[in-house]
Amino acid sequence: MSDFTKPYAGLEPDVVLDAVESQGWRCNGRLLALNSYENRVYQVGIEEAPTLVAKFYRPQRWDDEAILEEHAFSHELVENDVPVAAPLRNERGETLFRYRDYRFALFQSVGGRHAELDNDEHLRWLGRYLARIHMVGRAARFEHRPRIEVERMAVQSYQYVLEHGFVPQALQPVYRSVAEDVVARLWLAFESAFDLRYQRLHGDCHAGNIMWTGHGPVFVDLDDCLSGPVVQDLWMFLSGGRHEQTRQLSLLMEGYQQFAEFDPLELNLVEPLRAMRMMYYSAWLARRWHDPAFPQAFPWFAQPRYWEEQILALREQLAAFDEPGLAMS
Repeated sequence: MSDFTKPYAGLEPDVVLDAVESQGWRCNGRLLALNSYENRVYQVGIEEAPTLVAKFYRPQRWDDEAILEEHAFSHELVENDVPVAAPLRNERGETLFRYRDYRFALFQSVGGRHAELDNDEHLRWLGRYLARIHMVGRAARFEHRPRIEVERMAVQSYQYVLEHGFVPQALQPVYRSVAEDVVARLWLAFESAFDLRYQRLHGDCHAGNIMWTGHGPVFVDLDDCLSGPVVQDLWMFLSGGRHEQTRQLSLLMEGYQQFAEFDPLELNLVEPLRAMRMMYYSAWLARRWHDPAFPQAFPWFAQPRYWEEQILALREQLAAFDEPGLAMS
């Protein structure tokens, strides 16, 4: 197995190319590492065929069943005419492959640019396709993927960074205090959301995971697909002040409600979900700090200023919890 402290130490360029060729493709030697930290992703040139993307899964993160459930969901979306980058199947119908210590999948390369969230028509278009993703998501349930949960995403996250010494000692009491206050409000927010429906979601839906082509958006990277309320796939498109977020939400809903209903009570979860993501992100960086790529890419995480800013941001979230939720126009 790969060294847990250096999970990709053996993933040299020749290994990447040999892995792709083990599935019957002939590489032409062109190899480009794409921007990815959780997994390792490469654009690979293929002889007399379009470029492929090879995604090597981080060892010890997902079990095979969880990855295959992600793949199956991707293909289910494609079969329902939702533009999603789904893994390629080999002649035996398999989508998850092994080479040496690594598990990997292959995808057709998706060109284009990232979605423009200041473009009104892009937001309407995204709303339409998100609704279609959610309609498919309601048709079945995940058995092996995680759920949006306060315990997993918030409680375990703040406890991890404290217990493993990532928060500077002088800041630990105040960080613990504000984190506990946020968690208490999170429990209240989710307990108050009666009849909240959990279903299959993209899970990490933001502009960086959407490529805009001449035919519109293509949703990529379902690596974090999970079960949760549908607002999870909407709130990350909302930014700026309250007026701007209301405008963005209105545009998303113009498209969304053409295909699916949306429970406006879920909008009360926007700020709680934002707070949980902040806490989870800090713990994600901490859990990956043994990977040499992380200290190099995120040097500011090891600085006291990062935690000072986190304390301030979590306090601001506490204040946001007391504001009225966004309203649909």
